[in-house]
Amino acid sequence: MAKWQLFLLTLCASAAWCQTAATKTLTSAGLSLNSGTDKQVQSLQLHVKSAPNEYAGYDELGSAFFQKARETGDIAYYDLAEQTLKKSLDLAPHDFHAADPLVHIALVYMGEHRFKDALAYAQQAISLGSGNLPAFAIEGDAYTDMGDYDEASEAYTAVQILGRVTSSPLALAYMSDSRLAYMRFLHGDSAEAIRLMRSAIAAALQINVPRENLAWLYFELGERYFQAGDLANAALSYESGITADPNHYRSLAGLAKVRAAEGKCDESIHLYQRSIAIIPFPVYVEELGDVYRKVGKEKEAQQQYDLVEYIGHLGELNRVLANRELALFHADQGVKLHEALELARKELEVRHDIYTWDTLAWVLYKNGRLQDAAEALNKALVLHTNDPLLLFHAGMIYHALAKDSEAEDFLTRALKINPHFHIFNAELAGRTLEDIGQARNRDLRSTNAER
Repeated sequence: MAKWQLFLLTLCASAAWCQTAATKTLTSAGLSLNSGTDKQVQSLQLHVKSAPNEYAGYDELGSAFFQKARETGDIAYYDLAEQTLKKSLDLAPHDFHAADPLVHIALVYMGEHRFKDALAYAQQAISLGSGNLPAFAIEGDAYTDMGDYDEASEAYTAVQILGRVTSSPLALAYMSDSRLAYMRFLHGDSAEAIRLMRSAIAAALQINVPRENLAWLYFELGERYFQAGDLANAALSYESGITADPNHYRSLAGLAKVRAAEGKCDESIHLYQRSIAIIPFPVYVEELGDVYRKVGKEKEAQQQYDLVEYIGHLGELNRVLANRELALFHADQGVKLHEALELARKELEVRHDIYTWDTLAWVLYKNGRLQDAAEALNKALVLHTNDPLLLFHAGMIYHALAKDSEAEDFLTRALKINPHFHIFNAELAGRTLEDIGQARNRDLRSTNAER
């Protein structure tokens, strides 16, 4: 862990990155050659050094840095990618040739949660008339993250229409179906979301996408299965992600989540440890802490919770990327609730998707602002998403508002979908339902006694 922190701090300190940095080799910068992407980066660095006025070389190098960011979760590579792609745009002709670097820098901005910037660059690429299919896909992604779902659907429709003319069926399925799957999930159709994810994976296998990209698809399929309560298929999906890329920290954490749900806490802890050894993503560090707490290891649990705080405040970009996660973390732990509210509101400035509204609703609930929580909750539930955690939050908020009929409905639905949706909250949902039932029986007995 200390090695990772030193590595990240060292890279983040080099904010004055310039063109000469793009020509340094990975090894001279202290980065090891552990993957095909590393070797590609090194080769492209040598290429741009020999052809410093060629925009395409910088475009390819920036894309390779972005791929490295995907593979490692290391935010330092986003900065390397952005600066390299800006150099490409400086050199590119002001015509359709600029579409590729525009799209690639839009991808970087998506990774940095700069959704408005990503949208602007994607739309600039579209305006060049090159027919660049990924530009329309990224436009849809940016709209989705910002909560503009109608605009996202229009962008994804454009992908399908244009893709039928300009792309192969397999390439189109890979690009389109995973995005449509998420939209179907958001709109409450988990079965169709799973079908579309499986279609995207089948296409990806045939066109030989990079291993991290394939692992990401398996991870997303695992998430859809887990949210639908199918632990067996969720585990298979996460395992497939690990097979595709043994260093895919998300798939490792996904499998750890399933093992915790199955009561296999020792295995869960081991998998979480493997995941955060690769990159300590705050959500997974917190989940490891929860498993430790579940088995009575309070000291180890608190160490993980402290690490969440540390990571979230490590650098400016970390704070931006972790706003929502830190807000939920503080709310779940019942600590720093005022700060949690500030974080949730700051996230709302960036995106208005249903999960940001859900975060705000949960934080307001924890702060005792129940009516405000209910208003935010209504925006979180607008698409009728069948996510057990969303339904749990809704049930608890309605219970606090003494609207137990609605609370009972939401909590029952959450547990019916997945009785193990959260290591602690699923049990809390069950206890709350028991309390509601007991209160109803007391009221019924009291009414009968009065008669």
